[in-house]
Amino acid sequence: MSRLIGLVFISASFLIGWLWMDYRDYPDTLLGNASPVVFEVGKGQGYSAVADQLAGLGLVRKPRWFRYYLVSSGAAARIKYGEYEVPPAITVRDLVSMLVAGKVRQHAVTFVEGWRFRQMRERLQQEPGLEQQLAGKSDAEVMTLLGAPGQHPEGLFYPDTYFYTKGMSDLAILGRAYRRMQTVLDEEWRGRAEGLPWLTPYQALIMASIVEKETGRPEERARIAGVFTRRLAQGMLLQTDPTVIYGMGDSFMGDIRRADLVQDTPYNTYVRPGLPPTPIACPGAQAIHAALHPEPGDSLYFVSRGDGTHVFSRSLDEHRHFVEQFQKARKHE
Repeated sequence: MSRLIGLVFISASFLIGWLWMDYRDYPDTLLGNASPVVFEVGKGQGYSAVADQLAGLGLVRKPRWFRYYLVSSGAAARIKYGEYEVPPAITVRDLVSMLVAGKVRQHAVTFVEGWRFRQMRERLQQEPGLEQQLAGKSDAEVMTLLGAPGQHPEGLFYPDTYFYTKGMSDLAILGRAYRRMQTVLDEEWRGRAEGLPWLTPYQALIMASIVEKETGRPEERARIAGVFTRRLAQGMLLQTDPTVIYGMGDSFMGDIRRADLVQDTPYNTYVRPGLPPTPIACPGAQAIHAALHPEPGDSLYFVSRGDGTHVFSRSLDEHRHFVEQFQKARKHE
C-alpha cells in the first residue's frame, strides 16, 4: 500500500512539475495569428470574458492558463477597455502588457492644406471610429461648441494628420486642429518681419490662405506673398482669382467668366480693395510663414505657366505680354 502511495506521489509530483515547466514557458508562447487581429475590450468587461473572446479569435489556445496568468500576474483587474490591434509574432506576455498599458489602436484623419472647412467636416463624417457629435449642426453651432461663438470657421483649423482612438468625437478632433492653428499662428506672428501691412494675426491668416490657394510650390509662396504685400502698400487691388471663386460659392462650375470678375461679392478682390473679410481656406505652416515673411522685390504681377509655376512681372505691360504668351500656348495644346 505504501508502495502504491509512493508511486502516486511520484506520478503527481512529475505531473505537477511537467505542468509547471509548461506553464513557466506559457507567457512567452507566441499567439496564433499570422496577421494583425483587431478586437475590442468593452467597458466593464471582465478578464474571463476577455480570455474567451481571445480564444474565439484564435489568439489564445489555452484560455484557462490565460486566465490563470492574468490573475497570477496581477493583470486581471488592470485591463483597460478600448480597441486593440494585435500584431503577429507577439507573445502572451506582450499581449497582456498591451492590455494593461492600454495601448489601444490608433486611427488617423488628415486635413489637407488648402481645404475649406466644409471639406474638413466631410472628412470627419467618413471616419466610422469617431463619435459623430456634429451631424446636423451648422457651422455657427460648431464654433459655439468649440468655445468660439461668432467666429467664421474658414481658415481657423490647422491642416495636419490627427490621431485618435475609437470612440473619440469629431468635435474633439476639430478642437485640436483649432488650438493647433492658434499656436502656429501666434508663434509665427511673434517672429514676423517688420513693416508688414497686417494689423492682426487674423489678417495674416487671410493672406496666408490666399497664398496657399495661389500656388502649391513651396519656393513660390514667399514671392507671391511679396507681390500681394506690395500691391496693398501701393493701394492696388489684389485681383486674385481664388478669392473670387470662394465668393461664388456653389455657383462656381470650374471656370471664371469675365462677368464673375465684375460681380460684387465681399470676396471679389477685383472690385473691392484690401483683404477679403475672412480666410478662403486652411493654410499650412509654409503659407503662414510666407505671409509673415514676404520676399522683397519689385514684382507686382504674376501669371501661371500652366505647369504649377508662375512668371512674375514688374509692370502691367510686361504682365500682359506674358498673359498673351501663355494664353496662346494653351490654345495650341
